Amino acid sequence: MWSHTALLIIDMQNDFVLPGAPVCVDGALETVPRITKVLNRFRQAKAPVFHVVREYREDGSDVEANRQDFFRKTGGFVVPGTTGCEIVAVLKPLPGEYRLVKNRYSGFMNTELDFMLRRLGITRLVVCGTQYPNCVRATLFDAVALGYEGVLVTDAASAQTPEIAQANILDIQNIGVTCVETDVFLR
Repeated sequence: MWSHTALLIIDMQNDFVLPGAPVCVDGALETVPRITKVLNRFRQAKAPVFHVVREYREDGSDVEANRQDFFRKTGGFVVPGTTGCEIVAVLKPLPGEYRLVKNRYSGFMNTELDFMLRRLGITRLVVCGTQYPNCVRATLFDAVALGYEGVLVTDAASAQTPEIAQANILDIQNIGVTCVETDVFLR
C-alpha cells in the first residue's frame, strides 16, 4: 500500500488553525491530534508527505479576487515570514518531507504537485487538513480529474461547521473518493 501512496496535509498553518487568527477555521484545531496520528503512520512507513500550504505576498497582489478586500481589511494573512504562515508546531515538516506552496484553493493549480507525485510513482493520495469547502475539496476534485485514487480522512479535515463538513464529505464521496475516519484508516 505505501509504495504508491502519499499524504497531503492541507493548509495547517497558524493563521487557519489557531483561535483568534485572522482566518481561523473553527474545526481546524481539534483535527491536529488526528492529523498527527496519520502523519506518524506515514513517517513510520517512510511514505511521502506533502505539507501543502498557502502563501500570499505582503501586498496582496496574488490573493484571489474574492478575498482581496478581506486580505487588506485584516492586514494580511499567511504572508511568508510571519508566524501565521508557519505550519502548526506539532505538524512541522521533518527533513525529507515536502513543503509545497500554493496561492489558490487546489494544491494542483499552478504548482508542481502533479509533476512531483508522478516522479515519485504516486497513484494514491491520502488527504487531510483544512478546510472542506475550499482547499481540501478543490485538491481532491483535481486529484480525481488527474487520475489519482483519493482517500479523505474525514475527521482529520475541518470546516467551520459540522453541517458544512458533512455536505462536502457527501460530495467528495460521490466523485469516487474513499472517505474514512482516522481509526479506520490506521487499521
